[in-house]
Amino acid sequence: MRWSPQGTVSVITGASSGIGRCLSHRLADAGSTVIAVARREKELQETANQFIGGGVGKIIPFAGDITDPETHFGIKDKVLEIGQGRVDLLVNNAGAGAIGPFAEASPQRLRQIMEVNFFAATELTRTLVPLLCRGKNPVLCNVGSVLGHCAVPDKSEYCASKFALHGWSDSIRSELASKGIQVTLISPSTTRSEFFQSLIETDANAKSNSVGSWSPERVAEHTFAAIVKRKREVILSSGGKALVYGDRILPGLMAKILKRPRYAKKTNAN
Repeated sequence: MRWSPQGTVSVITGASSGIGRCLSHRLADAGSTVIAVARREKELQETANQFIGGGVGKIIPFAGDITDPETHFGIKDKVLEIGQGRVDLLVNNAGAGAIGPFAEASPQRLRQIMEVNFFAATELTRTLVPLLCRGKNPVLCNVGSVLGHCAVPDKSEYCASKFALHGWSDSIRSELASKGIQVTLISPSTTRSEFFQSLIETDANAKSNSVGSWSPERVAEHTFAAIVKRKREVILSSGGKALVYGDRILPGLMAKILKRPRYAKKTNAN
């Protein structure tokens, strides 16, 4: 059964820019009441202000640190406050990354990335599952990465967090199926957004090259389509698919390609 956005309640994290902002606009335009969550209050308000919709959909900004449990309970209270008492869609989109050798980084870099990319998503989901159970054809959408399928050098922490999100998504998909909740995993490749402007413990000259990167609008549109169709998993971009399926079919060859010297400071996917 397809998911219809009209009259729904959606929660989206990382909504102050990039994929999250574009998806918030797309959902609200289709008739959903979107609780847009992000840490940066000014940019989050811009997400709401930039939306001009002619339907019943709207964007409600909710500023908070997604790694803080109090934020999770605050989101739940906001859902109850708007009078619906249910969540029809939860999109775990907030993310953080870093570029650089694992051995040269501090333990804090790994912990911070795991907190944002994995633990925040799992614990917010735990908090909202009772409300998702009341939703109309509810969907839990986790925004992962092609690097949650195939790891590359110099992004070990990011890869680890996205592999964890991938594995967790596959596990709870079976658990939540009996409750009528569909778990959708979206795996983009490099997205042209502010993501690379806020890397953790990363040299300002570090680069992350890509082939066939997508705009956040395009990623959001494909994510929206996957949610509506209640798909299991979608891997985006030709470059991303080449990386993922190349690793599945010829893992030895892919490993040799990735360990070449040119990958010491640069990688080909986000």
